[in-house]
Amino acid sequence: MSRVLENVAKEVLREHSIPVPQFAVASTPQGAVEAFKSIGPPVVLKALVPVGKRGKAGGVRFASEEGEAEEQARDLLGRELRGFPVDRLIVEQKLDLAKELYASITFHPSERRPVVVVSALGGVDIEETAQTSPGSVVTATFDPFVGLPVYKAREMWSDAGLSGSELRGATDILWKLGKAFLDLDAKIIEVNPLGILQDGSVAAVALLMGVDDDALYRHQALSGRVQAGSDRAWRPLTKLEKEMIAVDEADPYRGTARYTEMDGGDIGFLCGGGGGSLLMFDALSRHGGRPANYTEFGGNPPERKVYGLTKGILSKPGVKGLFVAMNITNNTQTDVVSAGIVRALNELDIDPRTFPVTVRLAGVNEPEAKAVLSAAGVEYHGDDITMEDAASMMVKKMRAAYPGY
Repeated sequence: MSRVLENVAKEVLREHSIPVPQFAVASTPQGAVEAFKSIGPPVVLKALVPVGKRGKAGGVRFASEEGEAEEQARDLLGRELRGFPVDRLIVEQKLDLAKELYASITFHPSERRPVVVVSALGGVDIEETAQTSPGSVVTATFDPFVGLPVYKAREMWSDAGLSGSELRGATDILWKLGKAFLDLDAKIIEVNPLGILQDGSVAAVALLMGVDDDALYRHQALSGRVQAGSDRAWRPLTKLEKEMIAVDEADPYRGTARYTEMDGGDIGFLCGGGGGSLLMFDALSRHGGRPANYTEFGGNPPERKVYGLTKGILSKPGVKGLFVAMNITNNTQTDVVSAGIVRALNELDIDPRTFPVTVRLAGVNEPEAKAVLSAAGVEYHGDDITMEDAASMMVKKMRAAYPGY
């Protein structure tokens, strides 16, 4: 999932006729002052990072004067918020709210359809509210081929306790959120709070949005404006993780790959087969190996993608070996995978006779794969050994190459 920063999310929702506060983006204290002048007091200054609960983490401030806006911006910029550096702020008008609501739409994996959650008790403590007052939260799913019907949106808010003009305004926004969710191939749109203003109007005050990585090609307007792959939102992507995303996206229509960097570790990990990859990672660790990353690939990737992945894995400082393994049931062209691996080894001038490499591949064209790897000095294994055997073999090679491992 790619996270959409709040300023972009608000621009996108505004294009779907959903009211949002007036805002500007600032990267310097003086920029925050200029935003303050154009918007007018009072304003809210928020760290522009792809995480929720910024208020509780100290990433939301208020200002009623120019000097105060500059001071708060100076304090926020340059700090770190839940692992993300704060280099930009969103400065927006502070709306006078009469009531805070909550609304979100996510994709329910087991139902295989969007699920809508609303509550008339929104705000920063919505999770606690849901636990202490479960009756205040209303949920429903809808058919993605039909969309969220207006009557369903109205029923949900009515069940949440709204009536009159509040019901009409909240219904209109929830229906539009449902349309935006489908139009944008979103994974999540969360509005908290969805504010009812003193004049009775409704606006999306604070937003969290994520969209499907694999659907970004359909949304050119979001190109370069999202935090790609940031479903790992507990920390920012590393330089190498960003490079590996680019490798994957270079061939978006054939094969998929995900790379996650681990702290420390000395064995490059490249595996395919879904759950099999997790089993092989655990087996490697169980035998005493220290994976430097977790890279999973599938969907019959082309040679260029395998080469890019392997080169990236081996380029991490401290990597002293390479473990490549797959399930025995797959449609992957093993000769193509082997060619990509060998190309990376050759380009990095790595000799498999001194650098530990274990390969356990199975799939299409195994004889050809064995020939490619054998010619490069890499021992090939297919279903003649188990995943557990492959992991044990890798660790034994590491111990032989590095005494005391």
